[in-house]
Amino acid sequence: MYYLIKSSLTECTAEELHKGDHQYVAVLSIDEWQAQQSSFDMGIELDINPDDIHNTKAEVNYDSLTGTFSVPSRRDICGDDYQYAFALDEKGIVFIDSTGVVDRMLKRIARTKKWRVPCMERFIYDFLELIINRDLSILESYEKELDAIEDDMLDSSTETGLKRVNEIRSDLRELRIHYEQLIDLGQELSENENNFFKNENTRYFRLFTDRVTRLHDTATSLRDFTMQLRDMYHTQIDVKQNRIMTLLTVVTTIFMPLTLIVGWYGMNFRYMPELNTKWGYPGVIILSVLIIVGGLLFFKKKKWL
Repeated sequence: MYYLIKSSLTECTAEELHKGDHQYVAVLSIDEWQAQQSSFDMGIELDINPDDIHNTKAEVNYDSLTGTFSVPSRRDICGDDYQYAFALDEKGIVFIDSTGVVDRMLKRIARTKKWRVPCMERFIYDFLELIINRDLSILESYEKELDAIEDDMLDSSTETGLKRVNEIRSDLRELRIHYEQLIDLGQELSENENNFFKNENTRYFRLFTDRVTRLHDTATSLRDFTMQLRDMYHTQIDVKQNRIMTLLTVVTTIFMPLTLIVGWYGMNFRYMPELNTKWGYPGVIILSVLIIVGGLLFFKKKKWL
């Protein structure tokens, strides 16, 4: 697909694109790029292998600026990334993508964006902004979910809540790495080393970098929150275990004297006087009850119960 940057992104033919009347945007498959890259006259031999795309970055060349995108799917952040490459100069930008995601993004920009002062810088800003336009709502939904999990943990610690916290933490880790790479990309573009961009328009890249920085800070705060929730979960488990151990200790301590009495009178020596008195059995019962009540009162006074 070929587009010209006019008051909006306007679809065109290959012949119109190469006339040079307007800056252009092209999206080609890997095979199309290999067949047509000489016609774009960027002075590079860019061989794209999707298996070699692992991050988002930009590299400055003598006559061009090239780079790659590795963008997590917002539907499955820890799943497979969308991977594509780009090459640009002062005349336009070419995306090399065989997944179809860039084509969908360009069609959305063409449908929804109008520019008072059309330029390559504004198009790149809108393209980059489209990558992160849902992220604030995603982070806000994570925050609400973590708040709900925190309330549940305060009521009762469950493995289900901890499992979800770990899933969110993994997503936030992937997003933080993605944001760091986007920040580096924005800074590389704003440097404008080859003077492909108008200096007054590099502010778009700084605006994008500032926005991604805020998203990065939010993701970092939420990741810290997940760590706090994990610690709180383990603390809750420790508290419950301590309560159980306290109860077992109290029960054991109360019944230790009773165990002694049972052992003592279980010896059945011939001349044990309590065995022959009619009050021996009731007396042992009363003594046992007094020991239990006394033990309970003692532990209650010490606030161990």
